[in-house]
Amino acid sequence: MMAAHQLIVGGQRSGKSRHAEALALRWLRAAATHRVSVLATAAAHDEEMRQRIARHRADRPAGFATLEEQRHLSRALAAADAPGHLVLVDCLTLWLTQWAMPVAEMFDEKRAPAHDWPAQAALFFEVLAKTPGPVVLVGNEIGLGVIPLGREVRAFVDALGLLNQQAAQACERVTLMAAGLPLTLKDPR
Repeated sequence: MMAAHQLIVGGQRSGKSRHAEALALRWLRAAATHRVSVLATAAAHDEEMRQRIARHRADRPAGFATLEEQRHLSRALAAADAPGHLVLVDCLTLWLTQWAMPVAEMFDEKRAPAHDWPAQAALFFEVLAKTPGPVVLVGNEIGLGVIPLGREVRAFVDALGLLNQQAAQACERVTLMAAGLPLTLKDPR
């Protein structure tokens, strides 16, 4: 049985995306009418990130549609979601990065930095609550390490911690990934 909404968190290379894709693949195979879309939030600002995105695309199971949206996640989720359609959001951390530390704004001085992150997060969770199909959210848990020295990085870690808490509250199931292994933190059963 698929939880209506799930959050999968963990560190970098912990197996979050692979676990989320395995859940989505089981969903896809459960009924001929099921569909899966990956809502990807990464932006390729350098060669390493382009390679990382290409690897994620190549590793995705056949039958998954890919939609890309770096900033307006609520709008993209509302457009993609439907009964019988699982949406996998990969990942919340990169979405927050686009708002809190937008790399594009460093290179494009004509574009003013966005300061309405709390409104964007609130709108996302409002849309999430209304979605008729299951949604799997993927995000990083980065608050377990040392406290960063810079004010901006500490603010980002704080914002991500709050975003993860909101996501966990909005989801029926929460899984922590470590060393490729899932640890269930919250389960409706």
